[in-house]
Amino acid sequence: MAAPIFLLAHVALWDQFFGITYPVLEENALWSFAPHDISMILALTGEEPESVQATGGNYLHRRIADVTTTHLAFPSGIRAHVFVSWLHPFKDQKLVVVGDRKMAVFDDTVPWPEKLLLYHHEIVWKNNVPVPAKGEPERVAGIPEQEPLRLECEHFLHCIATGTPPVTDGREGLRVLRVLNASQQSLDRNGAQISLRAAAPAAKGQASEPSAHFAHETAVVDEGCHIGAGTKIWHFSHVLKGSRIGENCNIGQNVVIGPDVTIGRGCKIQNNVSVYKGVTLEDGVFCGPSVVFTNIINPRAEISKMDQVRPSLVKKGATIGANATIVCGVTIGVYAFVGAGAVVTKDVPDHALCVGNPARVTGWACACGERLPKRTVCKACGRKYKKGKGGLTEA
Repeated sequence: MAAPIFLLAHVALWDQFFGITYPVLEENALWSFAPHDISMILALTGEEPESVQATGGNYLHRRIADVTTTHLAFPSGIRAHVFVSWLHPFKDQKLVVVGDRKMAVFDDTVPWPEKLLLYHHEIVWKNNVPVPAKGEPERVAGIPEQEPLRLECEHFLHCIATGTPPVTDGREGLRVLRVLNASQQSLDRNGAQISLRAAAPAAKGQASEPSAHFAHETAVVDEGCHIGAGTKIWHFSHVLKGSRIGENCNIGQNVVIGPDVTIGRGCKIQNNVSVYKGVTLEDGVFCGPSVVFTNIINPRAEISKMDQVRPSLVKKGATIGANATIVCGVTIGVYAFVGAGAVVTKDVPDHALCVGNPARVTGWACACGERLPKRTVCKACGRKYKKGKGGLTEA
């Protein structure tokens, strides 16, 4: 089974623990139980929240909250919440991730095969009314049974021995502390919304904490941008204000991004590409050299038409070949493959291979990048596909 794909919309964490005596008198349930949960949410989203709100209940001590609920709002539109409690008479640790196609539930208290389940639940809007479409749970196969604490210790020893940066370092701890401090401020102010908007990185390639990205000294990153950790921005590139770039992206030379553009994690943008306002790239998108994105269908030099920007969306894992032109207002599907020099004027289905001017579908591409034969079984990696309304889906 292929790895599931989520357009992350909501993350929920429950952490409940019961103690016969009151655990501590110096800290509340938020500080005792929520740090790890907040760390997991930050890792899943790849960004920091722009605001938090926290409420609590003081049952056993009038000044210390036994139960708290913390709501986090992220710039990308993702929402998350963490519920922690000392009072429930059971241990319950759950993580719920709600995507646009599936829901994932991680329950740490059940046997290994049942710890991670996928639910094909969807919310369909009919006549402006949300209607749930429920599906049966599906186990996630291929995850070897291992002891998490042992893996954590082994990773720690490996980092000491080799000097490899750890998955969670001091910067990650600082990010969690920022959220905790803001949550405590909200608790102290009876659930007031606390802003976490941080100062943006300076121009001329200065890296900002906690992103720890790299920008060449000739690159310019405007104020009001967010650059994910591990991202590299090379010579003479310019990221305009309000743009967000995810973790571990590679931005080539002479690239212009923005303003107000969102680029997901793990994207590769080759030299001389301009990603203008209205364009969104999901995770893992590849843009070849000199790819052109437009954002206004009928521009004139004498007339400003920025109020007529037509959005374009490039979905997860798609590849756009060198010198291709993407006319504004289209969606390029998941793992679609646009050939070099193509001119895309309409939507491209998931996994479709399209070439020409105007671009037309001439075949299908596997997630691994290989062209699929008619029987839609990849000879390179063995993935199987079936045709659906929006293109191919993995069988």
